[in-house]
Amino acid sequence: MSVLRSLETKIADLVEGAFGRAFRSEITPVELARRLVREMDRHRRGSLSSTVVPNEYVVWLSPADHRHFAAIESSLVDELAAHLLEHARSEQLALPSRPHIELRSDARLSLGECGIEARLSSVPPAVARRYGTAPPVSAPPPPPPQAATVPVAGEVVPNAWLRVEDRAVPIGATGVVIGRSSDCDIVIPVQEVSRRHAQIVADAGGWTLIDLNSTNGVLLNGRTLAAPARLRSGDAIEIGTVELTFEAG
Repeated sequence: MSVLRSLETKIADLVEGAFGRAFRSEITPVELARRLVREMDRHRRGSLSSTVVPNEYVVWLSPADHRHFAAIESSLVDELAAHLLEHARSEQLALPSRPHIELRSDARLSLGECGIEARLSSVPPAVARRYGTAPPVSAPPPPPPQAATVPVAGEVVPNAWLRVEDRAVPIGATGVVIGRSSDCDIVIPVQEVSRRHAQIVADAGGWTLIDLNSTNGVLLNGRTLAAPARLRSGDAIEIGTVELTFEAG
């Protein structure tokens, strides 16, 4: 049984009975698990001997969604933390401690919307070793908190998308991860594609394509991607046997 399926089964036990019948939130526990995994992966940082990921997460929910989770909040955050810990172990990522997750409300969010703030909080190496992950070495400090607005998951950057066959997939503000794993934003169920094959990220200068140490590599306009590369509208990206087209403007 997969970790996500196991989590889904455990969560189902929590929402049985009258509460389960009343549960109408557009944000489900399994969806929260997927978003937390994506946020952990998005904040991977390479150090001298390991890849470090955040160990503290604040999940911002609409007041209505937060109320729906109130009856199972304690058990829910424990299961989500266990899911993140298992993901970090399977990907050989360094966690300085067991993941800590906190649910909070933000009145600016509507039902079904959420934002996740991730940060790295260092602890003594002896504590990190208790959780079966390598302690970070010379890990960079966490970025300063952004007080302006809470990032909303799924927020779309205007005029940027990937065309996959006959579908146009918008690229969100946090970018997209492409691969065979069901946790990816764009799933390509092909054997030649790695579980997490490639990523497209945004910054002030535009969009960048990154090969996530895939087994079979990435082709950009017919050439092997040897280093992160800027994308331009019309660029062709080949992953396995699938071709995607980046479009912007």
